[in-house]
Amino acid sequence: MKKIFRNTSLIAVAFLTIFSVAAKAAPVDPTNPVVPAALKYAGMLKENPVFELSVDGQSDDYTISIADINGNRLYSEKIRGDKFTKRFLLNAEELGDDKLYFTVYSRNSNKSAVYEISSNTRYISETTVNLVKQN
Repeated sequence: MKKIFRNTSLIAVAFLTIFSVAAKAAPVDPTNPVVPAALKYAGMLKENPVFELSVDGQSDDYTISIADINGNRLYSEKIRGDKFTKRFLLNAEELGDDKLYFTVYSRNSNKSAVYEISSNTRYISETTVNLVKQN
């Protein structure tokens, strides 16, 4: 039951995409020149993580997909263009601490770039002693 709820929720609600075509996309990761894509953490929006994907290449057909650790495809979209930026808002409550894989596939070069997203929650308890006054 949890698996069914998770997949339908992720497809229907968890991914709010904000698409914007930028005149100049963000700099591309130089370690991945075959697929001119860069994925970065863009911050939080209402306690949910936002990721920004920037593509800065030649005119091409790109397929963007997001899958979970088991290979289940949660999101997929085809985009034709050369420079674009796309933001993804993920529902943190539904995802938990599971890993996600963003894949950007270039049809012209028949190559792909895969990004792994993982989050860790840490609770830190710290006690400090400070000298406030000395006579």
